[in-house]
Amino acid sequence: MDLIINLNKPKDITSQDGVTKVKKIFRAKKAGHAGTLDPMATGVLLVCLNRATRLTSFFSSLEKEYKAVMKLGISTDTQDAYGNIIETCDDISVNREQIEAVLKSFSGKTFQEPPMFSALKHKGKPLYKLARKGIEIERKPREINISLIELLDIDMPFVTFRARCSKGTYIRTLCHDMGKKLGTCAHLYELERTAIGDFHISESISPDKLIDICKGHTTNIGIHSMGDALSWLPELTVDESVSRAISHGNPLELHELSDTLKTAEAIKIKSRDNTLLSIGRYVPEKKIIKMDIVFT
Repeated sequence: MDLIINLNKPKDITSQDGVTKVKKIFRAKKAGHAGTLDPMATGVLLVCLNRATRLTSFFSSLEKEYKAVMKLGISTDTQDAYGNIIETCDDISVNREQIEAVLKSFSGKTFQEPPMFSALKHKGKPLYKLARKGIEIERKPREINISLIELLDIDMPFVTFRARCSKGTYIRTLCHDMGKKLGTCAHLYELERTAIGDFHISESISPDKLIDICKGHTTNIGIHSMGDALSWLPELTVDESVSRAISHGNPLELHELSDTLKTAEAIKIKSRDNTLLSIGRYVPEKKIIKMDIVFT
């Protein structure tokens, strides 16, 4: 089964633990995920099975949405609730207007310095392994885009907000930076990923419910075929003779093609019986659709 599972990851397990659970439930040969969630975080984790593992880059590049709880007055070495306290700030006398202004200041394109406790690598070694040894490496700030950020609730010292952001955005670093801008210190206290692209938490499924589905006890909510999961990509249907050529990775030479297909980041190529054959892209210089991924 080549499937994409919208898993609601429980708290206190790693993303890889979630993948392993799903892999065992479906007895899949291969499995991977499209975007890591820290152990303390819950919510949407897209798990790709078998041939669908070749599509992870499409999902990991999608915009993500989070519901976060920030705790003011304490900073930790990991920038979240699981870290060691490195600073306490007695003065957290900030009001709603100040908090809203600071949240708004992070809206749009900004630069963020990745945390030391992250899976990013320096000379082949994950930064978090160096951080555990007390080694600090200079990190180059990376451009991120926060398309939406809004205040949901204040219950001092806790501030709850929603953020929709680009790939590579660290919400715990965002909390750390917002604390500084508020003139105090802060860390991420709770985090739930509520969406990846059009995959929402309301349509996700827990590992326990997945077991029920495999036993035929419930509906297939949260389980997607490869073609359906790539719903935002335009598609092209071809006949049987062309299907055989595509199965060998041969490009398609088309004299007429819509502007939608010409400008798309990628194109789903399907057979007449709605089977996903490949993922291609238009090459204007050669006026062909080149096959990037072929499902034979």
